[in-house]
Amino acid sequence: MEELAIPFSKHIAEHLKISDKQITSSSSKFLDACRKFNTGEISEEKLIAETAKRGFANVNDAFQIVNQAPVPIRFYVDERGMNGGIRITDELLALKNSFQFASLPIETEARWRLVETAWSVGISAKMLEVRYDENNDLMFIETSGARRINITSSRDALNGYQKGKCFYCFADISIDSKSENLADVDHFSPHTLVRINFDVNLNGVWNLVLACQNCNRGTNGMGQVPF
Repeated sequence: MEELAIPFSKHIAEHLKISDKQITSSSSKFLDACRKFNTGEISEEKLIAETAKRGFANVNDAFQIVNQAPVPIRFYVDERGMNGGIRITDELLALKNSFQFASLPIETEARWRLVETAWSVGISAKMLEVRYDENNDLMFIETSGARRINITSSRDALNGYQKGKCFYCFADISIDSKSENLADVDHFSPHTLVRINFDVNLNGVWNLVLACQNCNRGTNGMGQVPF
């Protein structure tokens, strides 16, 4: 747990600088330690010790639970009562060797930003009204004071919903900006609908899909088909 405490505390401390609310409960001694580290009140060594002691109190038990039931594929076995740590499974090693592994940290960060943004404005994540900035490939919200808050890359946030596959041909796609297979963000219903006074926000997140470059830009690609 001491080894896991190093990256875990680092990411939590960085996200606390973005949004002070990171959990649903009203208080946390672990988060208080992260805040004290950010303000220079405690050392990194002290933060790691506090993280190993308190930071995983609910995380290990809840991480592999979805919709109140265990996930069918287990990525680790909790052995804290036996040897003070966890044991990773072959499934996690297989994930590491998959094409989508490079996209996992990017997608995780994007989803984290969506959740913490909803918490910061005091609403359910499901009720968060997210908009799309086509020019900058960003998702953003507007607060009641019409203040725009950039959340994350739309490409990064959409990837998991398509399981890392092109919406049209199901080929592997990437959200790593350095990858040759970098996905395009495509409008499923084309902009040409505006010409017939189609009274719907076509830049809404509901209308966005990820496509491989061949499907979106190729000669026979969806991005080339006139409506």
